[in-house]
Amino acid sequence: MADKSKGTWQHLTHDAFGPLFDGKSEILILGSFPSVKSREEAFYYGHPQNRFWPLMARILTPEDPRVPATKEERTKFMVEKHIALWDVVESCDIIGSSDASIKNVEVTDLRRIIYAAPVRKIFINGKTAYRLYRKYSFPLVGEKPEAVCLPSTSPANAAWSMDRLLEEWKAVGEELEKGRRSR
Repeated sequence: MADKSKGTWQHLTHDAFGPLFDGKSEILILGSFPSVKSREEAFYYGHPQNRFWPLMARILTPEDPRVPATKEERTKFMVEKHIALWDVVESCDIIGSSDASIKNVEVTDLRRIIYAAPVRKIFINGKTAYRLYRKYSFPLVGEKPEAVCLPSTSPANAAWSMDRLLEEWKAVGEELEKGRRSR
């Protein structure tokens, strides 16, 4: 249960920025709901300590793992790699960035991406996002595409080192490679 002494409840919507995808997106990566920093920046994984962008650079461009820094660079990077980004939650009550505090959920309609692009697999960033996906999104989208839970890249998930995360998250690169081989 959320500790109300650490902030106040806010009812927020995911209206500062929408899904990132195009008609060639093969992979969909889902978070739960944008953090305070991401909401401020109006883009995914905006907290400077979130390991998502360095991780994606190491997985998707190991020969030159420069981390895309701007919103524009990050958008281009993901679109070129055929990866879509979105969140499970469209609106909710939340305290700060605390996934544990999320309640009164209104879910995003993932069919918007799944019907518009050839998404083969969904990777979900963290257990809370996965739990919310299973509860709210799975009944809408069903078993295809398959959804896989990966450990959270959030700085709050300090138990996972970058190397441990890399070992699990390399499944994203492997799935993309599998798609390239089948084309």
